Amino acid sequence: MRRTNLIDAAVGRLRQQITSGTWEIGTRIPAEPELAELIGVGRNTVREAVQSLVHAGMLERRQGSGTYVISDSELGNAMGRQIAGAHQRDVLEVRRALEMEVARLAAVRRTPSQVDGLRELRDTRATAYDSGDLDAMVAADFSLHRLIAESSHNPVLVALYENLQDAIGANIRFNFEHPAHDDDSHHALVEAIAEGDAPAAVREIDHYLSALIGTEPA
Repeated sequence: MRRTNLIDAAVGRLRQQITSGTWEIGTRIPAEPELAELIGVGRNTVREAVQSLVHAGMLERRQGSGTYVISDSELGNAMGRQIAGAHQRDVLEVRRALEMEVARLAAVRRTPSQVDGLRELRDTRATAYDSGDLDAMVAADFSLHRLIAESSHNPVLVALYENLQDAIGANIRFNFEHPAHDDDSHHALVEAIAEGDAPAAVREIDHYLSALIGTEPA
């Protein structure tokens, strides 16, 4: 096997250890001799494979300590670099494009247990809003939208949403900290999904996010 192919194969083996959860975020990976034995290649190949994942943002070398897992997604890192510093309006426009389709599919494909979960999160969100607990509001709102994404049963859309979670979470917090209008309880959105009314679910997302976009400077 050509050396470049050996390195690619080693990168794939190491990446699989991370994405499968064998090496969790925050943990130190084995030293080079152990890695070489684990994947059956030489130490130079291991060193280059590790360096490739360092460049990809999945691993981080720490002087005198070792190499640690810092991310389980190359896509998330790449997207994060592109999104860093984006205007709130840009994020809202992406959210609207993504979440309108997510809501449409969720209304068609949601399961009874997911409907129960959506209603529970909607109520948790309302309780947090009434109490003025910002952290709880953001967490409940994000969890609600993430479950709507999962209810679409489209793994690509779910992956996109998960990899945008930092930007979406920051946007949700910004919207709560700088309210443009009275809070939308998302009651109508959740019930539209529960009732299988895809057009109504799309309208609710469009209305809510378009209103927020309209308040942001171009």
